[in-house]
Amino acid sequence: MSFKICLLPGDGIGPEVTAAAVSVLERAAAQHHFAFTTSEHPIGGVALRTSGLPFPDATRQAVLAADAVLLGAVGAPEFDREPPVRKPETGLLQLRQALGGFANLRPVLRYPNAGSTPLKDEIVTGADFIVVRELTGGIYFGQPRGFAPGRQSAHNTMVYSVEEIERVARIAFSLAAERRGKLTSVDKANVLEVSQLWRETVIHVAADYPGVKLDHLYIDNAAMQILLRPRDFDVLLTGNLFGDILSDEAGVLAGSLGLLPSASIGGRVGLYEPVHGSAPDLAGQDVSNPLGAILSAALLLRYSLRQPAAAQAIEAAVARTLADGLRTRDIAGGGASLGCRAMTAAVIARL
Repeated sequence: MSFKICLLPGDGIGPEVTAAAVSVLERAAAQHHFAFTTSEHPIGGVALRTSGLPFPDATRQAVLAADAVLLGAVGAPEFDREPPVRKPETGLLQLRQALGGFANLRPVLRYPNAGSTPLKDEIVTGADFIVVRELTGGIYFGQPRGFAPGRQSAHNTMVYSVEEIERVARIAFSLAAERRGKLTSVDKANVLEVSQLWRETVIHVAADYPGVKLDHLYIDNAAMQILLRPRDFDVLLTGNLFGDILSDEAGVLAGSLGLLPSASIGGRVGLYEPVHGSAPDLAGQDVSNPLGAILSAALLLRYSLRQPAAAQAIEAAVARTLADGLRTRDIAGGGASLGCRAMTAAVIARL
């Protein structure tokens, strides 16, 4: 079997962590008897510098022709004051729209003694859940939106259809059925009509998954509960805005955003990327944490290339690396640390 993976290293530390993930994928492919080819294309700030567009047409064609897309990071401060059409982040939104992945999966796993957290060990130890965020609807994409004349007010529209809610709910319920059989749906149904429709639709879909226990939390309470009792959660399902907030908040449980992977699935081609940003101040110093990108590559194997054994092997190698006490700077707590390349080599050695 041979697959095509499109690489979008992007900005800042993106190229470093993408190269790390590819190195691990190469070893896993050799061990599990599949092959892949890669092609590399620009997105974000690097694309703006070369073509004037954050998501060039050639990149669009390449991602749509691939079996999976592995993204590094997007973001460059030099474009902060530019209009939206010349912002790197616009390229990321355009990429997501092109691929059509409507379910963003963000696993949150607490590795023992990895990274710092203000929460007590007895709270965070054993935390292991997935945030399923609807990715292509909600207030980020709803119309109308914009500023009133004179910019004295602004407006955005939150809108969801039953179809949009159903399709992401089914992915979340399927994940819960494969895990510990519990799904928590997060909304604001006490205030928002959109959330009332969300809750009604999720309850309707739940009837097709009798083995999954469903409960509901309002977003404000959910934000508190995942920090007070994170071990109680298995799969959290929520909309675009709420999922964006909760999944980043959950980084405090893991100890660093550098440990968090993500997958965007359900569309034409799956998109996989670490949760962390481009961190331009760290670029080129070999100090970035490659584990989020490496774990994203494991998700790529699981959901797009259908290589679950290879995916599990990578995840186990990361866990062994951390269990052996090896750390990058962001999770070392001031102790000895490895650079990006050395940490990657340590994971490969444990495959």
